[in-house]
Amino acid sequence: MPGSVPASGEATWPKDVGIIALEVYIPAQFVDQAELEQHDGVAAGKYTIGLGQARMGFCSDREDINSLCLTAVQGLMERNSLSYDSIGRLEVGTETIIDKSKSVKTVLMQLFEESGNTDVEGIDTTNACYGGTAALFNAVNWVESSSWDGRYALVVAGDIAVYATGSARPTGGAGAVAMLVGPNAPLAFDRGIRGTHMQHAYDFYKPDMVSEYPVVDGKLSIQCYLSALDRCYSVYRNKIHAQWQKEGIEKRFSLDDFGFMVFHSPYCKLVQKSLARLVLNDFLGDPNPNTESGRFSGLEAFREVKPEETYFDRDVEKAFMKASTEMYVQKTKASLLLSNQNGNMYTPSVYGCLASVIAVHTPQELAGQRIGVFSYGSGFAATLYSIRVTQDATPGSALDTMVASLSDLLTRLDSRRKVSPDVFAENMKLREETHHLASYIPQGSVDDLFPGTWYLTHVDEKHRRQYARRAPWIGQFEHGDRAHPQSGKEDVVTITNGEH
Repeated sequence: MPGSVPASGEATWPKDVGIIALEVYIPAQFVDQAELEQHDGVAAGKYTIGLGQARMGFCSDREDINSLCLTAVQGLMERNSLSYDSIGRLEVGTETIIDKSKSVKTVLMQLFEESGNTDVEGIDTTNACYGGTAALFNAVNWVESSSWDGRYALVVAGDIAVYATGSARPTGGAGAVAMLVGPNAPLAFDRGIRGTHMQHAYDFYKPDMVSEYPVVDGKLSIQCYLSALDRCYSVYRNKIHAQWQKEGIEKRFSLDDFGFMVFHSPYCKLVQKSLARLVLNDFLGDPNPNTESGRFSGLEAFREVKPEETYFDRDVEKAFMKASTEMYVQKTKASLLLSNQNGNMYTPSVYGCLASVIAVHTPQELAGQRIGVFSYGSGFAATLYSIRVTQDATPGSALDTMVASLSDLLTRLDSRRKVSPDVFAENMKLREETHHLASYIPQGSVDDLFPGTWYLTHVDEKHRRQYARRAPWIGQFEHGDRAHPQSGKEDVVTITNGEH
């Protein structure tokens, strides 16, 4: 595996620190958004065209944040034939809180018990959809620090995104993404050029401690998202210009310098508008834009607009959506595979977008590209940063292995079970009534879960949760192929919040 310490153990700055492996977990059932439109009595196209969503994955009462993360972490470890001894840091990013004190990280440590490895730093990080990015930065920073002991870091971002009945419910989803972090990575972080913006706002928050549902100010949330994007892009460009000047490079940064651009995706249409927003930023930042031909053709009327006055300007939005159409297809559309088919996963959302880019391209198409990543979490916190893909796309390389591990993503999406909107609504009502209960046995069918999935078996009178794993089919994590018929028996291994 890449990331191992040189035999000499020399104290050098670790090279190309970043993501070595990715593991995506999505629920085994979904509701069709077109059918949900009919069920909800809204105009056809409101969810499918207006939001850009086709399907929405969801969890029954058999799954919670602990089980999602258990499934993603064990899947990553098994697929990459890793020993739990090789992990020195484990970080969790989530906003799905089922305990105000005990972390998801401590539950995951039960996977490490057989190895005897308890020397594992890291804990949970929470701020809406940004927690996964904060956890990832912590992991990267650890590897690049004097605290690093030569082992891998592992990051898992997971959430169950559910909303009360109403206009926000179609923007839900669920899932988890686990990432292995270390040096010599096929996806290496660009150093010193993150652009971050943090500010106080009540755009989306969860003040009711006994409810899974958020309080959402939809219009303010969009304004916060777009304003954060403007600011992060500006800071990122200033930092990369400064870096380039030190290297003797005289050029202006633009979106053309990103091979791909991925965004946190609450819903797909907002991502398309966000790319258009960055084209607006490029246009306003260019001292001499060509408005006679090319991308900026016919945009001279918008030369003097102020970005902070255009968040809901339909003329600006329409003009720059049109101007960015080709770039959207080239750089961003492929990233929305998971978002379109599974919905908003909250903290793993942007990393599901990154995984989607990798899943639908060849190693040769990815090699050498710079990928822009915009992460946003309400409240609000945001960062735009970049990843450099290794040049090595040879068979058996780390990049080739990563692409192969995600090559079944489309098949997995298609192998899920579609349920009716009525069944979906019943599941949401069941979660609403039972997610916080003690002395509870979940009602959802274990047979509906994918093989290899951890699930909740029981919550005792003291709210202690017990889990079991549906046995993976033989070879499930060996060849990147998990779209197997949903067969498998309950694993004999069970874990709880405090006992094995």
